[in-house]
Amino acid sequence: MPGKRTSPEPSRNGRLLAPERRGPDGTSYETDALSRGFRCVAGVDEVGRGPLAGPVVAAAVVFDPGAFNPDIKDSKLLTARKRERLADWIKEQSASWAVGVADAQEIDRFNILRASLLAMARAVRGLAVTPDYLMIDGPHGIPAASLLEDGGPWTAAPAQRAVKGGDRLCFSIAAASIIAKVARDRMMVELDALYPEYGFASHKGYRSRRHSAALDRHGPCPIHRRSFKPVREFREHTAPGSAEATEAGLPVRLFAARKRDGR
Repeated sequence: MPGKRTSPEPSRNGRLLAPERRGPDGTSYETDALSRGFRCVAGVDEVGRGPLAGPVVAAAVVFDPGAFNPDIKDSKLLTARKRERLADWIKEQSASWAVGVADAQEIDRFNILRASLLAMARAVRGLAVTPDYLMIDGPHGIPAASLLEDGGPWTAAPAQRAVKGGDRLCFSIAAASIIAKVARDRMMVELDALYPEYGFASHKGYRSRRHSAALDRHGPCPIHRRSFKPVREFREHTAPGSAEATEAGLPVRLFAARKRDGR
């Protein structure tokens, strides 16, 4: 049957992996939505809620019916090299993909949950196609006001389905998790060049011994989330580095979306 695995995926030692580590088994979530009359289904996920620094990044991905790759799974279950390879496949095979970002200042202003949903809304609005059904990782839907901001492509917000653990259950959501993770990791490498004292290229803004030592030595820089308790506990210093070539603390040239015609 199209869109289904013919056999479970074995682990390296030959034993079968648990379902939650195999990734989505086919495209049942997408097929269910299409069977109920929806025509354009987007998977949406975010990465970067936990770090002490950097943006939260979301992605939205739309596939044409029948597209499937059994290697697509939650980005946290994949190596960096495999994520990069699969991200290329997703960008080539999807009908459309887009990335949305909320920076550290927005995280501090709104809180991390609201900023995450804002990044998701930006990703959805950046798609070259107009989805009428959104499948979102986690328990929360995207506020309609965020989707309809600046007019948007809809007269009314699209239908949504929040899927707990969706990045391990739903093919399109898993694909979005990979796109978002690869995009954020690349952003943090770029930001490492601006603020080399902190080692962002290695820990991607998450808490680590190296990151904590750098915070203690230099204080927070412009991309640190000052509303996060561990950052507040370090003394405030004038940040090193330069914010030239950034917009709202992020490398401008990293924002991208694939259009259906490949441009």
